[in-house]
Amino acid sequence: MKTTFDMPLPFVGVNTGDTVSIQTGVEHEAVMPRPTPAERLAFLFLVFFNLFVQVACASFETFLLLFKALPPWFLDWAGRFRARAAFYRAARNVPAYADFLAIMRWQGGNPPETDKETFIKRYPTEQRCVGGAIPESQVAIDESSGSTGTPYNWVRTARERHQSHIFISYFAKYCYGSQPYVTINAFSMGAWATGINMGVAMGRNGIVKNTGPDIGKILHTMRFFGPRYRYLIAGYPPFLKHLVDAAEAEGFPFDEFELRALVGGEGMSEGLRDYLLGRFRTVYSGFGATDLEIGIAGETPLAVAIRRLCRDRADVREKLFGDDSRLPMVFQYNPLMHYIEVNENRELVFTISRKSLLSPRIRYNVHDEGGVARFDEMEKMLAEAGVDVEALKKSSGSGRLRLPFLWVYGRRDYTVSLMGANIYPEDLEQSLYAEPHLSKITRSFCLSLAESEDASVRPRFIFEVDAEPTEELRATYRDAMLRRLVALNADFREAWREYPETLVPEIQLYRVGEGPFAGDKGKIKQTRILAAS
Repeated sequence: MKTTFDMPLPFVGVNTGDTVSIQTGVEHEAVMPRPTPAERLAFLFLVFFNLFVQVACASFETFLLLFKALPPWFLDWAGRFRARAAFYRAARNVPAYADFLAIMRWQGGNPPETDKETFIKRYPTEQRCVGGAIPESQVAIDESSGSTGTPYNWVRTARERHQSHIFISYFAKYCYGSQPYVTINAFSMGAWATGINMGVAMGRNGIVKNTGPDIGKILHTMRFFGPRYRYLIAGYPPFLKHLVDAAEAEGFPFDEFELRALVGGEGMSEGLRDYLLGRFRTVYSGFGATDLEIGIAGETPLAVAIRRLCRDRADVREKLFGDDSRLPMVFQYNPLMHYIEVNENRELVFTISRKSLLSPRIRYNVHDEGGVARFDEMEKMLAEAGVDVEALKKSSGSGRLRLPFLWVYGRRDYTVSLMGANIYPEDLEQSLYAEPHLSKITRSFCLSLAESEDASVRPRFIFEVDAEPTEELRATYRDAMLRRLVALNADFREAWREYPETLVPEIQLYRVGEGPFAGDKGKIKQTRILAAS
């Protein structure tokens, strides 16, 4: 009898060696992958190399020396085989993963991808853990934001969280320097992964106050301790924009303070970065996913310089990222912690290669679109586009941290399509921040399709504004967004030439906390896509 994912799998039994059984009574042959002789030799070398890395990463200074010295090709090789070793460990020790391989009839080669639908939802949390159980101590449970539907719970050991904290701490030191500063952690607190873990990680670098996204507490803290301290404020990009606007409305003395910003949790346009740079000396972002872990990758001065160059030069953007209207976020990452592949749909596939994981992620697809490149590959592409790579490195710092690059567009399903044109939240955000008079009064936005009684459809752009929603203001938004999208998005521009009457957007404006934005108050991330209506 054939087993497929067309049926729910309520509980999976432990691999018996001959068959794997589920409660439905279906049996299928167990899979016990075995390394090839070449892989065994590579794993033997990695035993000694991993010990060396563990010692080298014990301090920030030796961590930098390590990743400045190791050649990009070697980092790629070591990352690939560490990921392969993680695959064999999961197949041997994780009941759900052994069953998954059996159902997928894996017979060698690259293992099948996993994701929330095909793996997480199909198996109980315990069966996705090493040994088929959750330890009774030294385990924390994080909850995802539920931005794609139902929130999920994710279990992590103290050791794996500690390793993430170290990498986040090093990333912050690299970007913001080793001088002391007070971190105000404005990420949402509670069950979510980012807030608590960010506070612990940044505590390794100095003083931390975990305020959560509370504007009053943040401004009170800075007033109380005064400008004699340097401040690093960490939070979601739209919240920091809201913080700046609220503080300016109160007459907060920004000029007396030395402020830096660390953002994450969602993408950020260069327009929003420019907006924040009006009050913060530097603004860097981190990349993570609760499905995986926080601190997977981080913007570096060089990564930001490359992205801003691509914003200003379409030829460089096309050389690096292809023909796409969106400007992706650009990060660098540690390939010895995370091995990242790109599948045929341009989706990023992650393997966390550390042994400390309680619930391993093997070739896990969060359905983010993007790409990866080794450090030397990025250098070559920039040079072929006519960029003075050495000058770019010097202008952004040393640029000698030879970690690979990761670029991320965002979730594949976060799009509105009409007349062959895809409109992304990133497109609308870029267009919005190109209009300073509109971005100043905009708290949030989302996209949808508007369907009329005669079944005609047009794009609908919805804005949360700190202003009176007048017809005149709606017309201003409509004309500005249409003009910017035609200039920015090649697909939209072509469709506009053919179907102009269909692509004139419907604009809806709501006061803060009203309409579809009323539900954002209890969320840690803002709504970006609404169902058509």
